[in-house]
Amino acid sequence: MPSHPESQISNPQLGEYQCLADLNLYDSPECTRLATQAAAGRHLQVTSNHQDSAVEVYLCEDDYPGWLSLSDLGFIQPATVLYQAKSFSQYDIQKLLPEVISFTQKAMQQSNYYLWGGTVGPNYDCSGLMQAAFASVGVWLPRDAYQQEGFTQAIAIAELSAGDLVFFGTPEKATHVGLYLADGYYIHSSGQAQGRNGIGIDILSEQGDTVSQLYYQQLRGAGRVIKSYEPQRR
Repeated sequence: MPSHPESQISNPQLGEYQCLADLNLYDSPECTRLATQAAAGRHLQVTSNHQDSAVEVYLCEDDYPGWLSLSDLGFIQPATVLYQAKSFSQYDIQKLLPEVISFTQKAMQQSNYYLWGGTVGPNYDCSGLMQAAFASVGVWLPRDAYQQEGFTQAIAIAELSAGDLVFFGTPEKATHVGLYLADGYYIHSSGQAQGRNGIGIDILSEQGDTVSQLYYQQLRGAGRVIKSYEPQRR
């Protein structure tokens, strides 16, 4: 992430800003644990909650909250044009799915590791990879796996087709997500505790390898992306 601010905003006013570089957002003002990342060009809203070490913000494209370190304030500038969500039909999205899949496969070919909160390459968490892949074609998903599950159109596993999302977790909540490819295979970013540390391809089968079996036991369901997220916090 950036280290040499081009300009310094010591006390940003409320309002919408644009990121001049890839930025980390944290889950508390102490800025010790990554919550998510904002790629250069993304828009964020500064809230009224300013602390000694950070300012509270939320990202305009997905409404996701976080804390921006004061040391990174030089990498945001007031937005000259406010973020406006684009509208996509289900047919529009269907045509873009090959590019979404290609994004994940290219990401897998780069050296990478699983990064909790990662949405900016080369290192992603599971839902961060899904969000980045769809964002690469202009379609926005909510940030977290359980949010993505609630946002997509639920489909049966038997109905899966390339570009659908597959959800894993507990009976109560989705905690992991992957992108379906074909013939039972899906691509996802998984952590070291699950037997891999980064992006890989597994199969929806109890006959698969150890990693595939582990996730198959946690399979919750599947969802189809039929729209792009529209901000609710305006």
